Amino acid sequence: MTEPIRRIRLGAILLGAIFVLAVCGYRYFGRTWLDAIYMVVITLSSVGYGEHSDLSGGEKLFTASVIVFGITAFAFTFGAFIQMVTQGEFAKALGSRKMNRTIDQLQDHVIICGFGRMGQILSEELQSRRAEFVVVEKDALRMADAQGLGYLALGGDATEEDVLLDAGILRAKTIVTCLPLDAANVFISLTARNLNAKLQIIARGEHRSTQKKLIQAGADRVVLPAAIGAQRIASMITHPSTVELMELVANHNVIDVELDEMTLTSESELIGKSLTEVATRRKHGLLIVAVKLAEGNMIFNPEADFVFSVGNTIIAMGRVADIERFRRELKL
Repeated sequence: MTEPIRRIRLGAILLGAIFVLAVCGYRYFGRTWLDAIYMVVITLSSVGYGEHSDLSGGEKLFTASVIVFGITAFAFTFGAFIQMVTQGEFAKALGSRKMNRTIDQLQDHVIICGFGRMGQILSEELQSRRAEFVVVEKDALRMADAQGLGYLALGGDATEEDVLLDAGILRAKTIVTCLPLDAANVFISLTARNLNAKLQIIARGEHRSTQKKLIQAGADRVVLPAAIGAQRIASMITHPSTVELMELVANHNVIDVELDEMTLTSESELIGKSLTEVATRRKHGLLIVAVKLAEGNMIFNPEADFVFSVGNTIIAMGRVADIERFRRELKL
């Protein structure tokens, strides 16, 4: 909360307190509740009340005090309002309120902790895939950059529980903590797991020794950028064509091919059918790369007699349009 907004809130509280005390004061001097409220209103509004010029000495002193304190509180509040408007805080407050309402309506979204290099690339990728996500960043400039790109962004420290709650962690599907400090990522993983036991937690680690700590803290997956980068370079040296293919598949804006996954529910028409019966390659133009079973085992290049069941996750590769049609026709 910014300083002008704090001042406005404090000023409103002071005005309310003065109003209540003033009404009780006039009631003490023998006026009815209605007359007491009337006296306070015309006093604080500086309208005046010539018909009550026969006030007692005590009531005159009390009225003078109400005027002094009331005008002071009003000036304090009005000054804060002017400051907020001149600094553009009013528009920011309205935009923040609208953004918070949007975040409150999200379900099964992704929370990205940190808008550094990794957070920026991840946000760009998720937006291109039309996934809903919220960025949490404590640096004001980076948060402004995220909002300028049209992302939902919250200013705050992701290691604080209240900030994660504001980001909707109780309704989120996944949280990605990609801060440069391993200690912060461990703490966020621990806090997130305590808040939402079903949450998928993906954590960044700078050192291999941190991987075990992140898993113990509650992370489901740990990404080591340095290790992944080295492995990628090694693959480029030994299997350049394979790496080129994977890069093309990963960026389906270059070629119209995508690697996608689909989890089977009881409503899917694939349940109880074999790979031969479905004929994904002939009828749908898709290649079933692997199937992950409900218990977690992965079957690569499944045999033709493999029978699909509830909870299986199909990993398929094909054209984007074919995958969408496959999902639609078989209720995936």
